[in-house]
Amino acid sequence: MAAQRIALLAGATGLIGGHLLRQLLDGGGYDRVISLGRRTLPDTHPRLEQRVVDFGALSAEAFEGVTDVFCALGTTMKQAGSEAAFRKVDHDAPLALAELSSKAGAQQFLLVSSVGADAGSVTFYLRVKGEVERDVAAVPFASVHIFQPSMLLGERGTHRPAEAIGGAVMRGVQGIMLGPLKRYRPIEASSVAAAMSEAARRGKPGRHVYQYEEIVAFAAAPRN
Repeated sequence: MAAQRIALLAGATGLIGGHLLRQLLDGGGYDRVISLGRRTLPDTHPRLEQRVVDFGALSAEAFEGVTDVFCALGTTMKQAGSEAAFRKVDHDAPLALAELSSKAGAQQFLLVSSVGADAGSVTFYLRVKGEVERDVAAVPFASVHIFQPSMLLGERGTHRPAEAIGGAVMRGVQGIMLGPLKRYRPIEASSVAAAMSEAARRGKPGRHVYQYEEIVAFAAAPRN
């Protein structure tokens, strides 16, 4: 009997995570999908298991049997309220997921980061994103896939007027964002989710970073 493929998703309540949960359940090829979160979701599915956890006090038991880990955790400085709180969500929690799931035997880790992520950046947001990329990539998985989207498009559960305006502007100018600027084009959150699912399906060994063009190509790949 073939070994079961079990996906674990952290961040299912977010914009990318919500799309990703549905894709993993409906067409990801997984025998079981575990949603790890601070609260339960209204979603129901025969292959969905929900585990309520404190991300600051995770244990390896939460990852038993998991083969692929998808991390779509993230916040904003406004939501976090401080740099320390932001770091806990965008660096400490993803790294804990990576370290504990690797110890439990997971083979793949897929992380949502940001275009421009750089551990040496003078910008706090991009520096933290770069640091978590660096630290997760050092964890001994067979495969690590890092996705660096720019502005995300899609319907959010909360109203963010500034992001709505920014998204409209970016849609209008994306046609002239060519060459090195193409990686800054806005992208649908559903496309990022589809790209993550496809990258996991292919399971290419090693460390990989994907930006706009690669994400779009993965998202458009035919599903067998």
